[in-house]
Amino acid sequence: MRFLHTSDWHIGRAFHNVSLLQDQAHILQQIIAIAKEQKVDAILVAGDIYDRSVPPATAVELLDKVVDEIVNTLNIALILIPGNHDSAQRLGFASRQLQRSGLYILGDLASITTPIVLQDDSGEVAFWGIPYSDPASVRSVFCLEINQQQDTPNVSSHDAAIQLLCQKITANFTKGQRNVVLSHCFIDGSSESESERPLSIGGADRVNWQHFELFDYVALGHLHGRQFKGKDCIRYCGSPLKYSFSEEKHIKSVVIVDLDKDGVCEIEQLVLTPLRNMRSIIGQLDEILSAAINDPNKDDYLLVKLTDSHAILDVMGKLREFYPNILHLERPGLMAAKSSQSKQPKKNNTSESVMFSDFFTQVMDRALSEDESALVNKVILDLLDKDQDQDSGERG
Repeated sequence: MRFLHTSDWHIGRAFHNVSLLQDQAHILQQIIAIAKEQKVDAILVAGDIYDRSVPPATAVELLDKVVDEIVNTLNIALILIPGNHDSAQRLGFASRQLQRSGLYILGDLASITTPIVLQDDSGEVAFWGIPYSDPASVRSVFCLEINQQQDTPNVSSHDAAIQLLCQKITANFTKGQRNVVLSHCFIDGSSESESERPLSIGGADRVNWQHFELFDYVALGHLHGRQFKGKDCIRYCGSPLKYSFSEEKHIKSVVIVDLDKDGVCEIEQLVLTPLRNMRSIIGQLDEILSAAINDPNKDDYLLVKLTDSHAILDVMGKLREFYPNILHLERPGLMAAKSSQSKQPKKNNTSESVMFSDFFTQVMDRALSEDESALVNKVILDLLDKDQDQDSGERG
């Protein structure tokens, strides 16, 4: 059986107050095209379908269009689980009725031992779903309490919760079936990025990969960088788009899995091409603007770090003439200059004079005259003397 593994779509997400819906629509169409070209039997989405539990109407509309194309037009089975950003109840609305069309939403923790079974030439493949579940939810569903008797599971951590859920599933394996599980969790030792919402504080959300050893393939979601842990078949596919500048070096892809009759996986990662990349540029303003003339990717989402140590008037305006999608600007050069100046005695007015001179030149398009410069220096010295007198009075 051949299936496609993807996760963490985060439909409806905004970054620095910029909606990414157009970028998401572009990348989801790419995933659909890959699924069609690769002739997959199923698409697995391992959680965080939406970016928040109550998604905007435009996000719901996009997901509806994607689901319709996958299930109805291409006749590919679509299997979803909720992530920590989703509302399992909202995402799972009418899930029993939708199964008849080939859309399977595995969001009910109480039904975790009931798989979706698909057939291929080699027999049956059981797809199990472990939606994001905190320890309290697991205890509630299975009527457990912390510190019960020795023979009762003590589900007080995410690791213990996943261990219990995996045990319940594996106890219901059917002989002759191959077994695939979707899970939204944080495998201990995996690499994380800034765009992932912590499942808990202090590292209590970490889960041991060995709980998944009995499955033929483990389709993981939550972490945005593609990676595997413990075994090649226990794998995060990563998010299809970059959702923070900490993901700048990530290669975004989907995973194509061929599962043979013995449950052995052949895995291929197919790279996705975004509508706009997310990257950072560092350098002096003149250098950046000069290079921008021949930059073929001017529409990328950018983090710009300027190394100039002097004040610049309307720096964002100058940059956006070439790069309309700058999301964030940092001035490490200016901050370093200010830090150095703050360590000097305040009797020296050089930095203030230079800063005002730069400002005047940029506004008036000419340099200060000697008389104007002398007047500015006098005003700055008077202000610095007043500051020193005030400081002395407060200490006295």
